[in-house]
Amino acid sequence: MIDTVENNFHMHRVNSSSTSSSSILLAVILVLTFPLWFGFGMGFFGLLIGAVAAVFGIVIGVMGALIGVCASLIALPFKILFGFGDWEWHEFHHFNGLGVLIIIILAVLIVKKRNG
Repeated sequence: MIDTVENNFHMHRVNSSSTSSSSILLAVILVLTFPLWFGFGMGFFGLLIGAVAAVFGIVIGVMGALIGVCASLIALPFKILFGFGDWEWHEFHHFNGLGVLIIIILAVLIVKKRNG
């Protein structure tokens, strides 16, 4: 009976020292590798935030493109008829839309008059 009690006590002591050394080893590993895991976590967080920002950027860019197309379709007749919208940014001389349209109409009328 005494052997059994001593044996149980000895086993408990071995198990508790094994458990405490495992706990200490686990704590040391966690403390030493914490910057690595924290860095990975923050990296994935930044990746997630960047992906969300990219989606917002794509949506806003498409909306801006659609607004630009709509504005250009509204401004196109005025540009063709009156030549508005240039503000003399070009260094070379060019005709406005009305002049080009008159030349095209005259060319079509001349071709029809010769054929008819």
